[in-house]
Amino acid sequence: MNPAGPASLSGRLREKLLAALAEGGGWLPFERFMAIALYEPGLGYYMRGEPILGRDFVTAPELSPFFGRALARQVDQALQALQAADAAKVIEFGAGSGALAAQVLQALGDRVGRYTIVELSGALRARQAERLAPFGDRVRWLDRLPDRIEGVVLGNEVLDAMPVVLLHWDGERWLERGVVVDEAGRFAWHDRPTALHPPGPAAEAPWPAGTLTEIHPQAEAFVRTLAERLVRGAAFFVDYGFPEAEYYHPQRSGGTLMCHRAQRADPDPLADVGDKDITAHVNFSAIALAAQDAGLDVIGYTTQAHFLLNCGLLELLAGAGVREVAHAQKLLNEHEMGELFKVIGLARGITLDPIGFARGDRSHTL
Repeated sequence: MNPAGPASLSGRLREKLLAALAEGGGWLPFERFMAIALYEPGLGYYMRGEPILGRDFVTAPELSPFFGRALARQVDQALQALQAADAAKVIEFGAGSGALAAQVLQALGDRVGRYTIVELSGALRARQAERLAPFGDRVRWLDRLPDRIEGVVLGNEVLDAMPVVLLHWDGERWLERGVVVDEAGRFAWHDRPTALHPPGPAAEAPWPAGTLTEIHPQAEAFVRTLAERLVRGAAFFVDYGFPEAEYYHPQRSGGTLMCHRAQRADPDPLADVGDKDITAHVNFSAIALAAQDAGLDVIGYTTQAHFLLNCGLLELLAGAGVREVAHAQKLLNEHEMGELFKVIGLARGITLDPIGFARGDRSHTL
């Protein structure tokens, strides 16, 4: 067997998880379990260097180049609002295959002076570098957010991949769900009492016994860190999720945690650890509140369909082939990506009436 093959990697990842369990006295919070499963250097799902994009799931930039071309119009408007040539900088967090970066750079040309990608995976970074080689030294890579940011920040399907805390309502109290090893040596669920609970009115909602849901401290911490460093500019995040009232509706009693592998979804993150993606929908109200508390302005929140239409997607499609139009239509269709995916805009220090939220802004629902 190839010592670097998937079976070996999965075995070594299991050893890491077992060591973490031992350090925790035999119980590991799911948030920590998810972090190791996805981001353990060289072993986690995102860190192995395997071609997961397209194999296990497809993101909007891979589905259609018109996603990035439409988004580029919003980026261009925000860059113009900065009103400084040396501020023509774009920073993308978690660039995947590099498709979105290529689309934005192609659309905007030399109007982008520097495109920085913050990428944790060395393997993904190498693939991005190959794809973005035609843009030369205008593209650079970092392994963390810069200490000072002046420009436009982009994140497509980033927040959903940040580890979450799992909470279980037993009918009387909230419990934190963690991971143990059962008698057969398999990973299994085990709940512990906790003071944690869903935010706002959801903490007192009439939840049915057995309810499972998530809270997102790492995503909120990421937004606060971004706020500390965004001196002047704007940030746009695209992801699937809901405002708080929808996220924590009592009828959503099974939570949103899901795994993706080979274009199929399954609800068991304890099986085939490291071989599949683990995600949870985004609570956009919590993201907005974290941003505002840290000093950012929320400049818009809407569906992906509204955002792309506002940015001129239909105009960009004029003259496109039937297949190109069909792929782009999936970005807009309510039963595909158009409604479930949302876009939130944040800003500081610039005057901007963002075109992406001109119609259909839902900020009042946050």
